[in-house]
Amino acid sequence: MKKIKFLFFLLTLLLVVVSSCTKKLDLLPTNDITAETVYSTSTGYRQALAKVYAAFALTGNRSQANNGAGSPDIPPQIINDEGNSDFLRLYFNLQELTTDEAAWTWQNDAGVKGLKEMNWGGTNPIINGLYYRSFFQITLANDFIRQAADAKLAERNITGTSADSIRIYKQEARFLRALQYWVLMDLYARPPFLTETDAIGTTIPKQTTRTDLFAYIEKELKELETALPAAKQNQYARADQAVVWALLARMYLNAEVYTGSPRYTDAITYCNKITPLYTLHPNYRELMLADNHLNTDEFIFVIAYDGTYTQNYGGTTYLTHGPAAVPGSISGTNGNWGGLRHPHTFTDLFTDPSGNTDKRAQFYTSGQSKIMTNLYTGTDGYSSTKYRNKTRSGGAAPHADAAGDFVDIDFPLFRLAEIYFIYAESVLRGGTGGDAVTALTYMNRIRGRAYANDPASASGNITAVQLTLDYILAERGRELYYEAHRRTDLIRHGKFTTSNYLWAWKGGIAGGTSADAKYNLFPIPPTDLSSNPNLRQNPGY
Repeated sequence: MKKIKFLFFLLTLLLVVVSSCTKKLDLLPTNDITAETVYSTSTGYRQALAKVYAAFALTGNRSQANNGAGSPDIPPQIINDEGNSDFLRLYFNLQELTTDEAAWTWQNDAGVKGLKEMNWGGTNPIINGLYYRSFFQITLANDFIRQAADAKLAERNITGTSADSIRIYKQEARFLRALQYWVLMDLYARPPFLTETDAIGTTIPKQTTRTDLFAYIEKELKELETALPAAKQNQYARADQAVVWALLARMYLNAEVYTGSPRYTDAITYCNKITPLYTLHPNYRELMLADNHLNTDEFIFVIAYDGTYTQNYGGTTYLTHGPAAVPGSISGTNGNWGGLRHPHTFTDLFTDPSGNTDKRAQFYTSGQSKIMTNLYTGTDGYSSTKYRNKTRSGGAAPHADAAGDFVDIDFPLFRLAEIYFIYAESVLRGGTGGDAVTALTYMNRIRGRAYANDPASASGNITAVQLTLDYILAERGRELYYEAHRRTDLIRHGKFTTSNYLWAWKGGIAGGTSADAKYNLFPIPPTDLSSNPNLRQNPGY
């Protein structure tokens, strides 16, 4: 019920949009829903906050878009249509197609070839698409924060409990803005920077530095620690204190990459706030199903998707349909797009790819060769069945799309297993406030679930000697694959562009090759550089 209530909360946005599409002539703008109209009531504020959240999962006019699946009747130049403009699809492609975890069959889909072969440039539409998508969400958040100022509430005679609720909404918008600034910091390092104090359309944004942006996000999140509802006390898929702690832990784990200064002790501090409040969901194969909104034991913050109410060809629809050759009887859809496949270097992380030993090995192998002899042959490389649009009982999705196009699977942006990894890695890297015994316990809980559907089981246990940084990187791959972590992980371990780790087709070479270090960052889009004289391109582009 929590998921359904949240999706109806998002649907209030759609009602506003539909009601504004009239043809009457008057003296108002074409879209006659102005800020004064939207924010005139507490209900309007709730609808506006819905839009800030919905920007993760809603895109545009689905009926005029293709699925981006490389179908021969789709012109290859069409890339950033509605199907490719979803935040998660863009983010996944940058975080996964550039690594050992994923390949995409359709090389004529604009931007794909450059990402997979690690030779992208400034005009890559996937790179540019995520950049602008993040800024779109930041702009929505900035406007909401601006409109939720106490002076605005007083001006509109909104008082009492209604005003108190809006003040909480404002803190949620601040978190969503901080999250998107973290995405930009991680991928682009030094983007332009705007907050609610900058007037829309009249301010030319200044470029921030990665260090300054880190400090800003950290300050925002620390203020939000006490401003947001307590952990697990907000509505499902809305921000609370736990997701603030989770983002801080993730950011501190990568702080040495971002700022040159390690913050592993701080990472452990924030992990310790989370771990007493959550438990691993017992069954790994229930994590990415159509009723995974029930996994509140492990999930900290999700993007909520629904086969009826949030239809687009990105998100978890992409992750369910995308894997090559997987039949609809397994995926719970009307078929596959023949696209996503695993390079064999990734498959080799599992000693038994059948899934009989480690249940996280969810590969479709029928008709697929393990070895990726050709990067763009759809039968080369195993496919993934990790995302399935069925319930844990094997039934139909709760809001099943009758045509089988769209899925109900929520995407966990943060879940407990990642926090366990952050804790263990931070301990190994010298952080204080944690200990090696607890780190090993956390890793073995993850292994117990993977091997026996029981975090308390010892069947997959490793020893203290086996718990190394290389082990953690490999285990993160086994646990978190296709969850948009891999690029960031490989960079932190010094293995993304270097020769320290060569995977199949790294750099466009079958056996893998090192690449220019400039590819540790993505370029600032040239269109932004040409329109904003304050911006400078990232080194090497």
